[in-house]
Formats: sequence, C-alpha cells, structure tokens
Amino acid sequence: MTESFTPTWMIDAIYRLTPEQLQAQGIKAVLTDLDNTLIAWNNPDGTTELHDWLERMNEAGIPVMIVSNNSAERIARVAEPLNLPFVSRALKPLTRGLNEAVTKLNLQKNDVVMVGDQLLTDVWSSNNHGVRSILVKPLIETDQWNTKINRFFEKGVKKRMLKAHPELQWRTTLD
Repeated sequence: MTESFTPTWMIDAIYRLTPEQLQAQGIKAVLTDLDNTLIAWNNPDGTTELHDWLERMNEAGIPVMIVSNNSAERIARVAEPLNLPFVSRALKPLTRGLNEAVTKLNLQKNDVVMVGDQLLTDVWSSNNHGVRSILVKPLIETDQWNTKINRFFEKGVKKRMLKAHPELQWRTTLD
C-alpha cells in the first residue's frame, strides 16, 4: 500500500537541488508544486533564496514548471513575475497535470522530476504517472484550510511509508 506514496528522494527544501545533482540523475526539467514547496502559501512574492535558485536553474538550462491544483489566477500571481510556465487545476493525485506539463516541455517522463511537499497529491500523482519524485519539507508549518485535511490523513500514510522504507531519510542532496 505504501508504494503509491513513496517518493524517489526526500530533500529538506527544493532550493537545495543543484543543476549538477539533477543532471547526474538525467533530469532535464523540474516540475514543482506551488504552495509550501516553491513559496510559502502566504508569501506569493517568494524569497531571495527562491530567486537565486531559479536563476541557477535558468543558467543551467533546466526549465522549472509549476504544476498545481490551484486556479490559474492564483498561480499566475506567482508565476508571471518569475517568468515560469505553469499547469493549473492539475487534479493531483490524478495524472492530467503531469501529463500536460511533460507534453508542454516536449520531454519524456524519465526526463523530469516532480517536487512537492505532500504525499497524497504530489508524490502519489508522480507515482501514478511514472515520474520520479522528491518530497520536500513544507516551507512553513501552517497551511491553507484545504491542505490541513490532507496533512491529517498524510500523517499515518507517511509513518507507514517510512517504516516500509527506512532507507528514505531527509537529505540535503540527491546523493
């Protein structure tokens, strides 16, 4: 049962990923959740750390695309100033959004990685679609009301998943 919710890697923050780590794994593009993965849900402007990370990805030619269950308006508020493409209403854990993103990027599933802070949406959709995934710690401890429901159910799933996969530990690199 836990295999559907088991990420490929667990990294403490998306900003820890470097172009070199991604390239060593054959990853050509990063698909990322929005809230509490790329930005804190209550800080749509992001941080200096986010801007620096996006600049490093851009310089290395690694596209970053937001794949979120949020509305287009909500995502555009963040994505447009950062010049990031996005897929809205991705319907994670279904695969529609990931499929759309991979198609837009004109890449294969094994060329991308999905990064997110939730097992029940980000990781599950990645596994459903056959895309590698990175679970990150939420950027802040608070969530929007709808995410709080997922977090409640996620606790038990995460506990079982980690028990079944003791090799999965929080890391700072993909190594």
